[in-house]
Amino acid sequence: MKGLNLSLTRGPNVTDPTVFLIDDEEEVRTTLSRALRKRGFTVAAFDSAKGFLEQYETDQLGCLVLDYGMPELNGLELQSFMIQQNITIPIVFISGHGGVPESVQAMKAGAVDFLEKPFRQNDLIACIQTAFERDAKMRKAASEQNDAKQRFGRLTSREREVAVFMMEHPSNTSSKDIGRALDISPRTVDHHRARILEKLEIGSVIELVELSQKVLS
Repeated sequence: MKGLNLSLTRGPNVTDPTVFLIDDEEEVRTTLSRALRKRGFTVAAFDSAKGFLEQYETDQLGCLVLDYGMPELNGLELQSFMIQQNITIPIVFISGHGGVPESVQAMKAGAVDFLEKPFRQNDLIACIQTAFERDAKMRKAASEQNDAKQRFGRLTSREREVAVFMMEHPSNTSSKDIGRALDISPRTVDHHRARILEKLEIGSVIELVELSQKVLS
């Protein structure tokens, strides 16, 4: 995006999720921040998209409550930039200016909701809770995917070949079947199978298939 050259930092995992609030109106920031903190939320408020991006660490849990109609970089432009940078924190849009086209665009791009000002606090709270749940699920899935990739990375090329055959032919996984297909002895297959199960920390072909699905998800 023109004029935006920001380096995003990575920090340690933060246990408690944070509501990152971006609105260029000081009164809105102050009022919402106070209300959310009274409801037990941790809040970090910013007056611009740039200010948020300069301080946000991508390992931080939470959601983004984002005003659509901001100068320099509006809400949809920030959402687009975040998608390009693979920043997956869920977004709840709030707006006094956006209409149907803007809300449709935001939702198609993955926003949790698009609330028009003035909105009820309970509606915002519900959106934030939904966003927190979505963030937790996405991060759990990403962690499981990374773990699965690391485990498959332990396999040798021949072990991967045997593992792929086992996944693609779950009903023909005897050592004789695999050996015949790959032109190796059943005893060698037995050795590879044992190493595959050990390295992947699994105990069956079913678990092998399940683990591979996490890599592809």
